[in-house]
Amino acid sequence: MSVLSAPSEPAPPSPPVAPHTSALAVYPGSFDPITLGHVDIVRRAAALFDEVILGIAHNAAKTGRHLLDIDTRLRLARDAVEGIEGARVEIIPGLLADFCRERGARAIVKGLRHGTDLDAEAPMALANRELGGPETVLLIASPAHAHVSSSLVKDIASYGGDVTPYVPPAVATALAQRLAATPGP
Repeated sequence: MSVLSAPSEPAPPSPPVAPHTSALAVYPGSFDPITLGHVDIVRRAAALFDEVILGIAHNAAKTGRHLLDIDTRLRLARDAVEGIEGARVEIIPGLLADFCRERGARAIVKGLRHGTDLDAEAPMALANRELGGPETVLLIASPAHAHVSSSLVKDIASYGGDVTPYVPPAVATALAQRLAATPGP
């Protein structure tokens, strides 16, 4: 019998489709500052899930190193995702796995720009799952944003460079104001 020939028996019927339930995903990060790449991930995640929470997390490794305070990051993130149906912004006050469980999240969403991001995200995804959090869904960055990071934006801005191609307008303004109030690099 040829591999290309028709099967002799009909295929089994498809399993029944489960009734639709609301699917919530959490997209965590420090968002210091939020970039157009972050906004793109929220927009794409919102096409996959009914709701997406952009969660501004406290990163213990970055304590004292945030350029923008939590209230500013919250305001800028809310402004950036305004108009994306199903998207909202909250602060993650503790463990991401606990935050997800408390809200009934079915997934954690992370964006990947390159292999180094995967190396960092894989152990975090495993730890979150071991802590009772949901599975992590990895979205590949759009080519237009694959080279952009919050650190790169801060570096460019600190030397007076134009960051408008990388961030929403309100973020560019906030960075300029914040850096004007601090000594140079």
